[in-house]
Amino acid sequence: MTRLARDAVDPNEAAAYRDRRGDLLAEYGFTARVRGEESEATLVLHPDSWVVDGNVVPARIEDTDRAVERPLEGAVDTAEWDAVAAHNEAVAETVAEAHGEPHGANAEAFATFMSNHYARPVEQATDRMREEFLEEYFPRNAWPDDDQRAAVAESLELVARAATEERSD
Repeated sequence: MTRLARDAVDPNEAAAYRDRRGDLLAEYGFTARVRGEESEATLVLHPDSWVVDGNVVPARIEDTDRAVERPLEGAVDTAEWDAVAAHNEAVAETVAEAHGEPHGANAEAFATFMSNHYARPVEQATDRMREEFLEEYFPRNAWPDDDQRAAVAESLELVARAATEERSD
């Protein structure tokens, strides 16, 4: 349930928000689901064409940039999200420039995860967020090769170091 729908005073208003969301999604051929518990809920939107029998089929994903994920809790306005995303991208670029591949690709995946799932700078990732990234997001969304998988733990350490250095500059 979106924040607007949940916080609506009139139950009919909440239903109206959900109906409007459904209409917009249908118009653009997208589907929505909410991932996670209420305090960590994330709205996930992606094309209907990716889904067969209720499951996303990786072979049908032509461009992962068509998917959108947004946290449903916490104050995240567009300007705030843009600033966080820019910071996270800069940290990922720093890692890529200093350490090359596969660390650059892993850093980029983690930066995208933190921006889209939590709208938080990479250095604010909790142990639980890192675990979610490693166990859920990374294998399903980063499409890592063997080198990336082998290096991901070190990559996250490099991200933390680069973020600390960037903040101190």
